[in-house]
Amino acid sequence: MIVVERAAKRRGTRLLWGGISFAVGAGEMVAVTGPSGSGKSTLLDCVGTLDTVDSGRVVVAGVEVGAGRRTDRQLRREAIGFLFQNYGLVEDGSVAENLDLVRTRRSARQERRRSNEAALDRVGLARQGSRPVHELSGGEQQRVALARLIVKGPTVVLADEPTAALDDANAAVVLDVLAGFAAEGAAVLVATHVAAVRDACARTVQLEAPTD
Repeated sequence: MIVVERAAKRRGTRLLWGGISFAVGAGEMVAVTGPSGSGKSTLLDCVGTLDTVDSGRVVVAGVEVGAGRRTDRQLRREAIGFLFQNYGLVEDGSVAENLDLVRTRRSARQERRRSNEAALDRVGLARQGSRPVHELSGGEQQRVALARLIVKGPTVVLADEPTAALDDANAAVVLDVLAGFAAEGAAVLVATHVAAVRDACARTVQLEAPTD
């Protein structure tokens, strides 16, 4: 599902990482680790079509990333699901409105409501669909972002420091849902510095400190 071959990325004159090769198959959860500034988030952005590698190649769901804007948009829409550090929610919208943003096809209101409630119940936010996002705590917002992933049902999940700044209970919910995606056949790539998250993954991609 995810193939990275001899990939390199620079920020100005600084080499973040180079010669990276790894793969994440369907049903696998793999961790990306490394010191602060080593380019963990950038690597996820390159896999998720939000950035491009300077050399090498990235293939997601059988499609080469960076082959064209339309192809990249289609990958983001149909295959890739993100869990961002800042949650990536529309704070002025309601919980339900944020979940509806990722739907790729039209559905009846009753169907959307049932789908939303099932996803929110799975993350411990049952009957919270009408709440404005800006009223939620950080942990609750992260769980809304998880519910949004569940609603979308991506085949590739990219999670950037998904348990950062969360208490143990919320971190456990996040980790359980990510593991559930892998168990259901998704390829899950997680950037993390947390040992418990790393240990829950099948393998680790280790990044080193950047060089000039």
